[in-house]
Amino acid sequence: MSDSLIIIPTYNEKENIEKIISAVFLLEKEFEILIVDDNSPDGTANIVKKLNEFGTKLHILERKGKQGLGTAYIAGFKWAIERKYNYIFEMDADFSHPPEKLIELYNACAINGADMSIGSRYKSGVNVVNWPIGRVIMSYYASAYVRFITGMSIRDTTAGFKCFTRKVLETIDLDKVKLKGYAFQIEMKFTAWKFGFKIEEVPIIFTDRKEGASKMSGGIFNEAVWGVIKMKLRSFTKNYKK
Repeated sequence: MSDSLIIIPTYNEKENIEKIISAVFLLEKEFEILIVDDNSPDGTANIVKKLNEFGTKLHILERKGKQGLGTAYIAGFKWAIERKYNYIFEMDADFSHPPEKLIELYNACAINGADMSIGSRYKSGVNVVNWPIGRVIMSYYASAYVRFITGMSIRDTTAGFKCFTRKVLETIDLDKVKLKGYAFQIEMKFTAWKFGFKIEEVPIIFTDRKEGASKMSGGIFNEAVWGVIKMKLRSFTKNYKK
């Protein structure tokens, strides 16, 4: 059994899923993967279940329908905590998160002593490929907005490529995480930061997906704008003692 589990949530990722799984298992460090699939109509789960060559390193958690990114990760976190993995990763299926950077995220925690590491698009400039300029600007200033509201110094506050040590996920009350869409990524960082955990950013080059459809929407943007304010207000009445 590996000490590290990569959680990959999926909804209609048949074009990417086998490729991303193979890419992870080709890395020099041994990882295990948990696919959390929300009943993808395109048969993503069936593809995963047929990949018998990866044996016990590949796991799948199937849910009844599309329930949101945040709930998929929380289900995966609980699965990982129950099985005592020490390092739990978030990663997209579409290769926007470079698999080879998993080792740097792991080393940031396992060697450098971080409690949480982030694959950061904005740690050293703006490192985004194949996004329209409007989306780059929106993403960059969304992170600036979150820093302004929360007081965090993290450069990429909306990043979804991360490694948590198990103690971070055991400390956060996962059942009380409010934001369920992409703003879930902000809330997890903010909560870890409020608890005083050490967070390290690892520079990555983010490349937009080449296959499959993006899950971004206007509702996601609205949740991020108003959800962050509500999150900050709720924090004034919370106890962040470990």
